[in-house]
Amino acid sequence: MSELHDRIESDLHASMKARDKARTSALRMVVAALKNTAVAEGLSPQGRLPDETVQKVLATEVKRRREAATAFADAGREEQAAAETAEASLYAEYLPAQLSDDELSAIVDRVITEIGAEGPQAMGQVMKATMAEVQGRADGNRVSAIVKTRLS
Repeated sequence: MSELHDRIESDLHASMKARDKARTSALRMVVAALKNTAVAEGLSPQGRLPDETVQKVLATEVKRRREAATAFADAGREEQAAAETAEASLYAEYLPAQLSDDELSAIVDRVITEIGAEGPQAMGQVMKATMAEVQGRADGNRVSAIVKTRLS
């Protein structure tokens, strides 16, 4: 069973009772995304997803919201950008704590040493091993930037 999935749904009910429209709307969207993922995986819409799958869905939603916020900000629509940023922050609350740059750099350095990677052609191997280890605790763009720097 998924404790995270249950927590999100209980938080949705609490926000509905508190009449917090923004939080309720954001949580409804993530619950819908979880139901869509459950159906895509062959479960019933009421099925519970494992925590790892819920975290992947949340990470995807956070990334979408941040990209949308950037697009809105670039278009001069600050109010919508702020709303998207707030939703991304809400979803990020359910994700594991992000690694600091120092922790992430240490992991990348260790992976490079273990693999014996040299040069930019080894980036794929290093990225695959590093992303498997950090599992949602670091954004792929951050990992990619550090790996590029180390392999250059």
